Amino acid sequence: MRPHQWVKNVFVFAGLVFSQRWELVPLDLAVLRAFAAFCCASSLVYILNDWHDRASDALHPLKRHRPLASGAVTGAQALGLAALLLAAGVTLAASNRTLALILALYVALNIAYSWRLKQVPVVDVSLIAAGFMLRLLAGTVAVGIAPSRWLLLTGIFMTLYLGFCKRKAESFHEEASQRAVMAGYPPALIDTFIATTMTGTLTTYSLFATSPEAQLQHGERLLYTVPVVIFALLRYAYQVHRGQGEDVARDLLRDDWLLGAALLWLLIFLSERF
Repeated sequence: MRPHQWVKNVFVFAGLVFSQRWELVPLDLAVLRAFAAFCCASSLVYILNDWHDRASDALHPLKRHRPLASGAVTGAQALGLAALLLAAGVTLAASNRTLALILALYVALNIAYSWRLKQVPVVDVSLIAAGFMLRLLAGTVAVGIAPSRWLLLTGIFMTLYLGFCKRKAESFHEEASQRAVMAGYPPALIDTFIATTMTGTLTTYSLFATSPEAQLQHGERLLYTVPVVIFALLRYAYQVHRGQGEDVARDLLRDDWLLGAALLWLLIFLSERF
């Protein structure tokens, strides 16, 4: 189920955070329900992926230790757990048609990615980014929060940046343990993609922070967070070029400087609330 990956689902809370409507308890509960539904859906996808790839994973020097590939969990047990997660996700989203559609699209895209499209350069990272954007939409459109155009643009560039950073980190593996898609990613090309998406992230976030709508709602606070975001993206790029970043959820939580940057961003953002 890879519960440590659930940290990716915090994208669901982006709309609630930037709208500053967390005093509304029904809205908080709706976002928490969307978060829980995505935790079930993402774990379901991981199980189906590992079940599908169990034979090839058993021959991989690292992936052979996964529960299905190693035989620690049987196929029937895994599919039974997947069925329970599917039922839980459907139950959580059943009362919200928009959330249910977003969740269904997320599962469909990820199955297509896991079973075929992860082998197609650029398409693979685009689908990873799409998964993050669906999380963001689940926490905005699905619960009645109108997403800012700047939030959407920044989200697109940031998720693409994280996806290409993941591929860069994987390029440091020995050839035998690399994904097949890495043959289509020359190192210089990945570096270009990272630089482009990082620039896009910084540009759109800076425009967002200085936009009239942000100034009206947040005052000068977002402007002061721009240097923090710059530092965090540069620090993450540094970590990626040291071979970190393959597992975004794990590596973000391991770096004290990145955690410190996240905490500082939060303190600045909430500075006028307390």
